[in-house]
This record gives sequence, C-alpha cells and structure tokens, in this order.
Amino acid sequence: MFKGSFTALITPFDKDGQIDEAKFRELIDFQIENGIEGIVPCGCTGEAATLSHPEQKRLIKIAVEAVNKRIPVMAGTGSNSTDEAVDLTEHAKKAGADGALIITPYYNKPTPRGQVLHYEKIAKKVDIPIVLYNVPSRTGVSMKPEVIAELSKIDNITAIKEASGSLEQVSQILSLCDIDVLSGDDSLTLPMMALGAKGVVSVAANVVPEEVSGMTKAFLEGNTEKAKELHFKLYPIFKAMFIETNPISVKTAMMFMDMLNGVLRLPLCDMMEENQKVLRNALIKAGLIRR
Repeated sequence: MFKGSFTALITPFDKDGQIDEAKFRELIDFQIENGIEGIVPCGCTGEAATLSHPEQKRLIKIAVEAVNKRIPVMAGTGSNSTDEAVDLTEHAKKAGADGALIITPYYNKPTPRGQVLHYEKIAKKVDIPIVLYNVPSRTGVSMKPEVIAELSKIDNITAIKEASGSLEQVSQILSLCDIDVLSGDDSLTLPMMALGAKGVVSVAANVVPEEVSGMTKAFLEGNTEKAKELHFKLYPIFKAMFIETNPISVKTAMMFMDMLNGVLRLPLCDMMEENQKVLRNALIKAGLIRR
C-alpha cells in the first residue's frame, strides 16, 4: 500500500519552543511541491517524545488538512503504553490519516509475545493501515523477523519501517512473509530496495525531497543506474543527517538553508560547534548552501 519516499517530517518550533503551525503547513507544501510520495508527522524526527498528546493530535489534524488528500499521511501514533497508542491511533483514524506508524514499545522492552499482543490490540481496536516500526537503537529492543511475519497475518498490518540497519534482518523478513518493507535508514534505502523493499521513510527528504523521491521512483521504474547515481550523489547528505542524534542534524541543516530557525526541545540541544562545521561542509559540497 505504501511505496516510494515518505518524509519523516520535523516539527517546527518558534523561539519560545511552541509549535509553529504556519511553518508546519509551509513545510508540508514544500514537500508536495517537490514530488514526495507521502509524509509522516509525529515520528522520531518530529520529536514526538517531547510532544504532549494534545500537541501530537493537533499536528496530525493539521497534516491531514494541509495535505488535503494530495498524498498519503502516515501519522506517528506509537507509545510504550498500548492504551496510549490505541488512543493516538484512534485519533489519527478520525482525523483522516491514511495510515499509522507505530514504534515498538520502548523502555519497558516487551518480550516477542508482548510485542505481538501490543500490535494485535491496536490493530483490532482501530481499522486503519498500520505500519510497524522497528528501530532498536531508539527503543532498546528489536522485533524478530518471526514476530513481524506473525503480525503480517493481521489484515490491517500492511508494512514495516525497518530501521535496524541490518540487511540480514530485511532478507529474513521478506523470506518469511510478503509485508511491505520501507527503509528507516536513508543510506540503506537502495540496498534494501534491491532486496525487495518498497521505499523509505526519509529524514534527508526534509532537505532534498525531490532527489530522494527521484531515487526511489527510478528504482521502482526499473532504472537502476539512475537510482544508483542518485544514491551516491545523496550519500554524503544521508550520513550528515546523523552526525548527531536525529533530528538535531536535519534541523541544523534546515537552519543553514534558511528553511527553519533550528529550535529543538530539551533534552535535544544545539549541535556542537565542531559538528556544525562538518555538516556545513557537507551541505556546501552538495550545493545546498554557498558557505
């Protein structure tokens, strides 16, 4: 159901740390104008961990309204509390989102059986396409391919954002079931698509949406040489987006590009000066800024 490039949208804040709704709408229009296939508000890149639930629900509603059915909206609705995840997913459904991206429960580190029960409950409670989200570097626990295969049997669990950084994991998932796989690591998108993944939920697309979209489109259309060319062109930017904890790097890059003020919510903070220099040089080499 979901394929191509989906932007893991940042959440813009004003100088006082409050959500800048006008800027959020502006960034959504920028994404659509530059050919992105879908957007993901309120994920890790959107600093969901520091958003209140009313803020998260408001952003999902704005995203659906701003998109106005032009592209799919995959709303981040995960939580380490199953009941909270159900509540956020129900809101996404009512708001008109096209799907829900639900991260594996973090901190409490459920067993594989607990993971299955978590997603089963959400899927049964809310009839919306669900995208599993495996990102062990953030959650402290990984989903085994066998668990993903079991969950793929549930009708409305349609895809997984796989951000383990392991091509072996992707190979095992796709050998066990036919769930749609989306890359959760920009630099691994093309290798994962070579194994059968359908696209990416991209951090880098916040700054280069047209190019990221062009890479996945080229591969899906069978133009592997063009896709490979774009992969190598974008690779330095892909890596630069993770110099520091996401979304510090991408928000700083957008500030350098005059797209954003770069404000983050604590405990995330301004990028270290030496890393700013590395990031700035990567942007200059990519032709995204002049100095």
